[in-house]
Amino acid sequence: MAVLTLPLLVALLATLAPAAPARATTETTAETAMAAYVDAFWDPDEQYFTTYSDGRPRGGVGPENGTYSDFWWEARLWEVVMDAWESTGDPEYRAMVDQVFDGFVAHYPDFGSDFNDDVNWWAMGAARAYEITGDERYLETSQQLFARIWADRDETYGGGIWWRHSVQDQKNVATNAPAALTAVRLARHTGDEAYLDRAVELFTWVDEALVDDDGHVHDHWEGEDTLVRWDFTYNFGTYISAATALYEETGDQTYLDKALLAAVWVTTRLTNGGTFRDEGIGDGGGFKSLLVRALVDLVQRHGQEQYLEQLQDNATQAWNHRRSDGLMGPDWSAPTSSGPLQSLAASSGLTAVLLVPPDGVRGVLAESGVYEAENASVVGIDLEATSPGWTGRGYLAGWGQDGEQVTFHVNVARAGRHTVTLRYAGDDGDATRMVMLNSRVWDVSVDFPETGGWDRWTTQEISLPLSKGHNSIQIRLDEASDNLAHLNLDRIELTRP
Repeated sequence: MAVLTLPLLVALLATLAPAAPARATTETTAETAMAAYVDAFWDPDEQYFTTYSDGRPRGGVGPENGTYSDFWWEARLWEVVMDAWESTGDPEYRAMVDQVFDGFVAHYPDFGSDFNDDVNWWAMGAARAYEITGDERYLETSQQLFARIWADRDETYGGGIWWRHSVQDQKNVATNAPAALTAVRLARHTGDEAYLDRAVELFTWVDEALVDDDGHVHDHWEGEDTLVRWDFTYNFGTYISAATALYEETGDQTYLDKALLAAVWVTTRLTNGGTFRDEGIGDGGGFKSLLVRALVDLVQRHGQEQYLEQLQDNATQAWNHRRSDGLMGPDWSAPTSSGPLQSLAASSGLTAVLLVPPDGVRGVLAESGVYEAENASVVGIDLEATSPGWTGRGYLAGWGQDGEQVTFHVNVARAGRHTVTLRYAGDDGDATRMVMLNSRVWDVSVDFPETGGWDRWTTQEISLPLSKGHNSIQIRLDEASDNLAHLNLDRIELTRP
């Protein structure tokens, strides 16, 4: 993969970076947040985390009809416990590192899974557990599991490990970048250079096959050489972590440069108002924790202080939007729902609070004011990136069916009228869309005159009375009252007159 000059690219992309005043959690927040999480999800008798905060089964693949979290979720939650041990030094969490492992092995004694990425989450976690505890069983487990997934590596698509053992249908970042990180850790802990060679090979394949010159990390290859370009924070996080680990082990500056390119891309293009985008519940609920760990590592071990403020802002947004029992949801920009919450979805904000250094400032955290439509909450509208002139990573395209909508969660420091500027393009006649503010239909619709081309972007403005703190702004198509002409929406910007 060709490499652009790092200082030039960083300078160019930094112009997109969000600018928000620094805020953070306080010194006691980590202990409070972890205690709330353990109280909601940890079953000390079973030595296992429940899937939902109410502890009730809802079906699924985890033990006891899904009462307890599934295979890879528990691996991710195991690392949250390690985060808590390293962050707080509380011996309760050191003991819990062993308890989570023992509880999992009681249900999965052979670590049986057809998915190589799931097996590697345990291999990667076990290597980390050995590093912080010195317990040899963790090192042995990591070695055994890595050997299992390495057996599914071949030259299809140029290299890499298959996602699944039984069906060779995909090679992805989620399997190969974490496996590279596991191999680096095993090389470090065993002194066996063969592990380092495999780490270099896996990372090189990911870098050449799935990463663009600007640090954009795509998801996977499938079928007859089809590249699937999904954007997920955990792909960036594991790629950055593997790159920085290789830099530490080899001293090769190229690896750190690649990590920084990916860090710039994800921190400027997978955010809204500076807050990392909501990736939903289910598996996506745990994605951001891997990015947070990677960025914290860049700050604390590699002197990349430029990411500290954004990390602190994200930790504060997550904590500010916690609910009364102290649990945080997957959308750090919006209040956490009151119903049963998934343990994985609640874990990413917890990781941020545990790992990000606090600066002690409290209160509402205003965001940058720039919200990319493709990173908002979308129903029925496609993401596209073909008509030139868009910002971020694309725009919402088409938007011509009843009920299709986009919701922006925004946070402002002061109540009052704000100008909302919508950037759009249209070549299908004049369009109108309904506006809802904080779940109420507002007394204005937005008119979008035709722009004369899908690549001819312009703006429209409306004025909305926003409350201090969180607000939801929804733009939707209502066939009963709106003009149904198609519309592409790029972003909105908030300003206070």
